[in-house]
Amino acid sequence: MGKTAFLLASALALASCGGTGQGPFSWFGGRPAETDAAALGTSVDPRPLIDRVEDLAVLPTSDGAVLRATGIAPVQGFWNGALVPVETGQASVLAYAFRAEPPAAPDRVSTERSREVTVALELSAEALAGIREIRVTGARNSQIVRR
Repeated sequence: MGKTAFLLASALALASCGGTGQGPFSWFGGRPAETDAAALGTSVDPRPLIDRVEDLAVLPTSDGAVLRATGIAPVQGFWNGALVPVETGQASVLAYAFRAEPPAAPDRVSTERSREVTVALELSAEALAGIREIRVTGARNSQIVRR
């Protein structure tokens, strides 16, 4: 009986985290934003920006979060994607450029689904301390999540 009571109490406590804006399941909400690729400045990373950032999610973990982004490449065959840190000058903002290696030879365009590139980045609780916004930028747009 004690085990059942503990499980019920744990489930209720976890469920209550969702509505307050303070729990692990409600840290961030994403929205698209306009991008100014020129504002990213120069980069030592030779990979081009992904054409469009389609989805951005912050997934809580026991010791921080995983930042997952899905982008749409202009043609099939893009690979070796990464979220490359970008300096913002703001301590409360983490910003990344979504970059991926283009195919060696021109490839067909085909469907959006076949051109998706998904990348993820682990962020520690220390790295997220004081962060109010995470921004991932592609060539044509950005996705932003905020606390």
